[in-house]
Amino acid sequence: MLAHEFFRNALLAGTLIALACGLVGYFVVLRAQVFAGDALSHVAFTGALGAAAAGIDTRIGLFAATIGVAIVLGGIGQKAAADDVTIGIVFAWVLGLGVFFLAIFSTGSGGGNGLLGARELFGSIFGVSAADSRIAAVIAAGISASVLAIARPLLFASVDAGVASARNVPVRALGMAFLVLVGATAAEATQAVGALLLLGLLAAPAGAAQRLTASPYLALGLSAAFAVAAMWLGLAISYAIPSLPPSTAVVGIATLIYALAFLLTTASRRLPGASASVREPVMGEG
Repeated sequence: MLAHEFFRNALLAGTLIALACGLVGYFVVLRAQVFAGDALSHVAFTGALGAAAAGIDTRIGLFAATIGVAIVLGGIGQKAAADDVTIGIVFAWVLGLGVFFLAIFSTGSGGGNGLLGARELFGSIFGVSAADSRIAAVIAAGISASVLAIARPLLFASVDAGVASARNVPVRALGMAFLVLVGATAAEATQAVGALLLLGLLAAPAGAAQRLTASPYLALGLSAAFAVAAMWLGLAISYAIPSLPPSTAVVGIATLIYALAFLLTTASRRLPGASASVREPVMGEG
């Protein structure tokens, strides 16, 4: 596998993207912002098609749209967390724009570029060039470093926003910064697993980690490890089975990891004398 340049490119970009998804996804699940993450993943689709319709680099559209909408969602919600109704309205509006841009782009190109829409929806990590893989790795590494830099105050603000605010933690600013990181992650990961499947890589590893441990820092590390493992195994399986798209394999492995964690923790609770293995993280644990 490693003898092929396309696989090495996919492995480089995919590993760092998965790491970012695992770290960001932990806080997405902890802060109950999975719906916002799903909405931003579809914003990436619209942004890419809008850029294509305008004749500019699709990556510009990806990042401009996701980060822009993330700022809007943070600005209109209390403590930088919009409610589900607001997110749903933005979600529907953005998808409508995506269909509109797809129609413009397909018509303007003679209808021959419908593949762009499929690539943004389902990803094309095996088609990433060496230069693009390095750019993706650098951006994903920056996202990961940013999450780790704000992890402690963000954890405090996520677990108990009221107490955090009373202790002069900038809860709203942290929430806004985090949504921007979610938007950037959505833009970056869309190139790997696509807008439709991105939520699986964001939520499944994080959900599995939180079921397995109540220690926030251990769960954060497990979430990142599960996401990277899903990427590695998914790419290897897709290489071995050429008819299986890599994005499907990656998200399938991530979902399997969550299913195994669910079964393990459910079974442990049913054992006589077993205590619940899952509870809310408490500041100072881990």
